[in-house]
Amino acid sequence: MELRIFTEPQQGASYDDLLRVARTAEDAGYGAFFRSDHYLRMGPGDGLPGPTDAWITLAGLARDTTTIRLGTLVTAATFRHPGPLAISVAQVDVMSGGRVDFGLGSGWFEEEHAAYGLRFPSLGERFELFEEQLAVITGLWGTPVGEKFSFEGKHYTLTDSPALPKPAQSRVPVVIGGKGAKRTPALAARYATEFNLPFVDPEFAAGQFERVDAACREIGRDPATMTRSAGLVLCVGRDDAEVARRAAAIGRDVAELKENGLAGTPAEVVERLGGWRERTGISRVYLQVLDLADLDHLELVAAEVAPQVRG
Repeated sequence: MELRIFTEPQQGASYDDLLRVARTAEDAGYGAFFRSDHYLRMGPGDGLPGPTDAWITLAGLARDTTTIRLGTLVTAATFRHPGPLAISVAQVDVMSGGRVDFGLGSGWFEEEHAAYGLRFPSLGERFELFEEQLAVITGLWGTPVGEKFSFEGKHYTLTDSPALPKPAQSRVPVVIGGKGAKRTPALAARYATEFNLPFVDPEFAAGQFERVDAACREIGRDPATMTRSAGLVLCVGRDDAEVARRAAAIGRDVAELKENGLAGTPAEVVERLGGWRERTGISRVYLQVLDLADLDHLELVAAEVAPQVRG
């Protein structure tokens, strides 16, 4: 099982804060550093120094790190036009030497759209935008050099695009997730290399992964080519007192974290991950780290959890 670090910078983090976490994760051997794509803090607090843009952040990290993979959980389709977004992601992939994973979703947080003057369409229209963006972005990347790409959809039209630049990778991994029972699995089967379920329980995850497998089989795709992953909040300590201290630092209850996340001693968390793997078949977990100043937290998990779940 691969462990990846997932951050929520909109809660209050500078680029330098994120760089320290990314470099610590890289040195500790985590598989990737991911960040959310949000422009407004959720819950109480001031969110200082303010939001940072996901792809500007990842461009900086592409040059300030060397080996760790970089990505978003997930870029919002409502934030950007797919043509320029395809250019940005391809450029960051080249800047990083081919280390980008691209997560895309429909967008959901209405308040951040209002705060920064972004249109927030209905759920149905957001899903249409999401679907067309997947077609456009992967179409631009997949068009052979020297050929043109055109697309005519309900929301986007591209005519004779040179479809440049190309990413460094022959295929940028595409991460899709969500709880929808029909359209989401179908889109994942068509476009995704990974299906991610953040902050759900193993029973729901198992059922959704089965729906994704069925959607793959329906179009003749081998379900084994789809990576299964989950996202869970992290709160690990060497003893109960350290667990309680870390839970208090992020304003969460220990019992709730043990029920819904990855909380407890390293042994408890290893057991919890084993249960997830047995029930759902996941091979990758995104560890949501909410206290970005606590670098010892990352180093503890890398030293005492990761070695026991690899293999």
